[in-house]
Amino acid sequence: MRKILTTLGVCAAVSLSPQMASATGSGSIPILDFAAGLLNVPNFPQSENYTTNDDIVINTYDGLNLTANIFVPNDIQGSAPAIIFINSWAMNEYQYLQQAAELADKGYIVLSYATRGFGQSEGFIGTAGPDDIQDYSTVIDYLIANYPVDENAIASAGISYGSGISLIGAAQDPRVKAIAAMSSWGDLVDALYGNQSPRLVWGELLNLAGELTGNPDPSIAENWDIVKNQKLDQIDQVIDWASVRSPINYVDQLNENGTAVYLAKAYGDNLFQPNTLLDMFGQLTTPKYIDLVPGTHATAELLPSLVGIGDNLIWENVYKWFDIHLKGETNELSNAKAVNMKVRFQDSFDQFDDYPLAETSDVNYYLHPRSSFDDGDMETKQYWSWFNMETDDSINGWFGTSFSTGIPILSDLLEQVDVPVITNIYAESDYRAIYWKSDTLSNDMQIRGTPSVSLRVQPHYNKVQLIAYLYDVDAWGTSKLITHGVITLPDANWGAKVRVDFDMITTAYDVPAGHRLAIAIDTKDPYYKSPTTADFYLDFQYKTSEQNVVTIPTL
Repeated sequence: MRKILTTLGVCAAVSLSPQMASATGSGSIPILDFAAGLLNVPNFPQSENYTTNDDIVINTYDGLNLTANIFVPNDIQGSAPAIIFINSWAMNEYQYLQQAAELADKGYIVLSYATRGFGQSEGFIGTAGPDDIQDYSTVIDYLIANYPVDENAIASAGISYGSGISLIGAAQDPRVKAIAAMSSWGDLVDALYGNQSPRLVWGELLNLAGELTGNPDPSIAENWDIVKNQKLDQIDQVIDWASVRSPINYVDQLNENGTAVYLAKAYGDNLFQPNTLLDMFGQLTTPKYIDLVPGTHATAELLPSLVGIGDNLIWENVYKWFDIHLKGETNELSNAKAVNMKVRFQDSFDQFDDYPLAETSDVNYYLHPRSSFDDGDMETKQYWSWFNMETDDSINGWFGTSFSTGIPILSDLLEQVDVPVITNIYAESDYRAIYWKSDTLSNDMQIRGTPSVSLRVQPHYNKVQLIAYLYDVDAWGTSKLITHGVITLPDANWGAKVRVDFDMITTAYDVPAGHRLAIAIDTKDPYYKSPTTADFYLDFQYKTSEQNVVTIPTL
């Protein structure tokens, strides 16, 4: 692990400009400082405005030691607002040194700690479980007991793992007035096993990272094995474990506490996809705000501050959020609409009052079968057949096609610099996959929200996975991926006709006039664990009384 981080830091040093290095102060290079912190050799930013202490140890209720550091402003008059940073998965208490220094310069006391099992903190990794939440309150107790903290102005923040602990912790501790939860999850059950589809790539990566950098509780690997291998008789155990760790189940407490909640989420975060976090956001009645941007898990937060890729919108808005809710200041976020969506592959943002978006209306496209001289069609009129007779299209599900989410993690990362996932629908075999295309659009279509799919299928096997891809198709068939969704039937009734309904990932995308929409279905995608390697067939059923529908929310 040390070799990986060292190599990462050296590559960054070569690519960073001298201007960026000098901008961070004292010749410091952010990504090298970040890597050094992960190796427990931190480079603390220096300023005449604050002092630091890297020797903090906080005792937990069950006798463990959590390691921490603190930045304390020098000119505190009486008391000061305080912010607690919580590490991401596989990180430690030095993850946020750059941000802690900037906030301390603004007059905040900033304490960062490593959760149990990570960094130099003792114990097993709790995966945002009850022990972690009790530790969260213990850290607040320590901060109040030892520093001149304004007890009416305490906040917490974190990326990924730290964000989930912030959300659940603040729900259970009313002393926290505001939180900033970046790349967070709403429902951990959905993140692991949404629509009964194991998130293979991220699940494996997190387990490996936990083993390499921390001290995992054995239940983590056990639960992931149940999910990955579809042990259906044990899946309720995982659901119970994950439900306790799902912030969406604590919305009522956050609302009762009046906690001001800032969220940031990337459309391409296929570890914690946006949908359930947005469901949670819609249930919040507290002060709230969300930034939705391109990228993948944590990249929109890390890349601008570490290597200068993209703007630093998220951290700038975190600071503004704390200034509003801890200092009582007024700034651009004070009267802003609550939902800020960046339109993918454009420089524009759209703002909305809340989620779900009241400003959109649904367009229903009905799927019509293929014929000898025509691919399948998406039409705004329903499919009709004489005497409600049934017909079908069939594909083979043994192997995947060019319909795909791309290269896991990398493709979503490249979207942050406006590189889309591209295929050509006309080049794909009708044997392996199927697609339906719309007429040419006479006007731009502004997609905002969560498209959904309703299909009637007949699997000729006892297991099947369906991945739906929504494409923007130009005149030559070149197709840019707009969004996708997945559903798995791990215990299908062989040969039975069944309806499957599932959402695609929330997005903001403009389809230009002159292009078409297309919906494609495949049975394999690298992001998800396939339930089978068998050679089988899957039929798509059509008849007047059983429509296949794609629903797209548009402005």
